[in-house]
Amino acid sequence: MAKVTVDTIIADVLKMDKTTAPIFLKNGMHCIGCPVSSAESIKEAAAGHGVNAQKLVDELNQHMEAK
Repeated sequence: MAKVTVDTIIADVLKMDKTTAPIFLKNGMHCIGCPVSSAESIKEAAAGHGVNAQKLVDELNQHMEAK
């Protein structure tokens, strides 16, 4: 499975693994349903939401590796 990076587009993460949605929501990233998520990287969205992008990426990768 591909690793998520801060440059990965949010919609691409959700396509890789739909079970990552709660992780985005838990971290205040309620933009997962927003049309912008199809073109916005985790880094860009995190900056707009005051979220630590690398922490979120680490959590996403840990979740996907554990499956």
